[in-house]
Amino acid sequence: MKAFWTYTLARLGVFLVTWAVLFGISRLVFDPTAVLDLWVLLLALVVSSVIAMFTLRGLRDQVAVKLQERAQALNDRIEESRRAEDVD
Repeated sequence: MKAFWTYTLARLGVFLVTWAVLFGISRLVFDPTAVLDLWVLLLALVVSSVIAMFTLRGLRDQVAVKLQERAQALNDRIEESRRAEDVD
C-alpha cells in the first residue's frame, strides 16, 4: 500500500504545483473571474495528467506490480481453498 500512497501523493503534488503556476499566470494576464478560475482548474487537470504520465511512470509501474502481486496471492488462496474442498 506504500507504493499506492506515494503515487497518489505525487499525483496530488503535480496537480497542485501545476494549478498554482497556471493560477498565478492567469491572475497576471487576465482579470479574475469565477469562470476563469474554473478554466484554470480544468486546464491544470489536463496538464498535470500529461506531466504525471511521463514523470511518474516508475511509481505507477510499482503500484501495478504490487496490485498484481496482491491479486495473485488472492487467487492462490481461492484456488487452495477450492482444492481443499475437492479433497473432502
